[in-house]
Amino acid sequence: MDFRDPFAKAAAGTYQQARAVERDAGLRAYMLKIYNYMASALALTGIVALFTANSPALLSALYQVNGNMVGPSGLGYLVMFAPLGLVLWLGMGIHRMSVGTAQAIFWVYSVLIGLSMATIFLTFTGESIARAFFVTAGTFGAMSLYGYTTKRDLTGVGSFMVMGLIGLLVASLVNIFLQSSALSFATSVIGVVIFVGLTAWDTQRLKANYYEVVGHGEAIAKASIMGALNLYMDFINMFMYLLRFFGDRRN
Repeated sequence: MDFRDPFAKAAAGTYQQARAVERDAGLRAYMLKIYNYMASALALTGIVALFTANSPALLSALYQVNGNMVGPSGLGYLVMFAPLGLVLWLGMGIHRMSVGTAQAIFWVYSVLIGLSMATIFLTFTGESIARAFFVTAGTFGAMSLYGYTTKRDLTGVGSFMVMGLIGLLVASLVNIFLQSSALSFATSVIGVVIFVGLTAWDTQRLKANYYEVVGHGEAIAKASIMGALNLYMDFINMFMYLLRFFGDRRN
């Protein structure tokens, strides 16, 4: 009998357990970094939006306000569409750019979204904005936790939600011309459902992505930024659709 075998197996088992604990700790640190990025970006967006809403000079530069009607100026349109360009730039160039550049784009993006969202303070009551935010925060937290802990593969759900998102964008563009209140209500409800599902799917994808980049410091840093951007967009879109769904408009 070889008495070394039990000791070797025990040592191997201990090593594997230690590696598993290390990887779990790394995963938690990675996800915490993503949530910290996202929360900081949301705070920055909210501060910029509130500041802009209370700055007549900024409002007049970005928007044309006529009673209850608020429309973007030329600069306002630039601010509205610039975030799309930043997302495409970051998504396609993240592997070539430095971590510092990726972070800068992420923060600029959150500032531009804040400038774009300033009009919600002119359109909706403060109480309904706060209500929509807390409902969004609770829903987002629950679905992100589900995506992190579930053993179910959410790939099919995510693919379905992405297809639904494309349809939602088309319906929203059509409604710009139709101005249908029924279609607007329907897109708000569907939008909430889509981004609830995307939150769970994106969280699961981020968790799986960690195991692909673990051990590569710069890759983890970039993945954290992209992960925060995805969850940030899920949160913002869910919030906006919820606000349109049950937000109380100012008289």
